[in-house]
Amino acid sequence: MDKTDERLVAALRQNARASLSDLAATLGLSRTTVRARIERLQARGDILGFSVVMKQDVLRDPVRGLMMIGIEGRGAGRITRQLQGLAEVRAIHSTNGRWDLIVELGTETLEDLDAALARIRKMDGVSTSETSLLLSTQKAV
Repeated sequence: MDKTDERLVAALRQNARASLSDLAATLGLSRTTVRARIERLQARGDILGFSVVMKQDVLRDPVRGLMMIGIEGRGAGRITRQLQGLAEVRAIHSTNGRWDLIVELGTETLEDLDAALARIRKMDGVSTSETSLLLSTQKAV
């Protein structure tokens, strides 16, 4: 992807329903060029699809957090499988750096989040963790 493709993807992330004409005007390109670039990005697999974020999707989890997890030894696969079984877990990301996993959590109440955090911290192999509450979302994908 070149810089123009990156700008196009950024514009689509802001509003995937923007018309080709609006995207062309925003990017300073022709409508035909924008359409061709989108089709090429889809054909190459850079753009896999478009999605809708609905109000109830955000309201479903009034309490959301990110839990960074440090794992001792080689237990990441086992812990990931255990995490996948928890109803509060929305996503699991492997990462590099200080933390081995970053887990997105969503619950109805702070008490429910606290209980989920306690269950995760008790998992055999979880050595350290740090959790941040998500206060607001400025942009969702």
